[in-house]
Amino acid sequence: MSKALSKAKGFKKSKNGLYLSMATTAFGALGIAKQARQARAESDTLRLVDAAVSAAAIVTGLAILYREVKRLGDDDVLLG
Repeated sequence: MSKALSKAKGFKKSKNGLYLSMATTAFGALGIAKQARQARAESDTLRLVDAAVSAAAIVTGLAILYREVKRLGDDDVLLG
């Protein structure tokens, strides 16, 4: 395994990597909001349900990422 590849794998578990994951997940919420708005305008119940389920998945994903950030912070004495 190359040094760059192992460094990239470590980034995913770092605090900065988790913050980046949270930001990209939250950015996905913009697409879901647009889908929900369009579904309401067209009275498309199925697409509205899809948007609600997707929004629930985003909220769950953000909660998991937040828990991981807190878990990393527990190891750091300075973060409290």
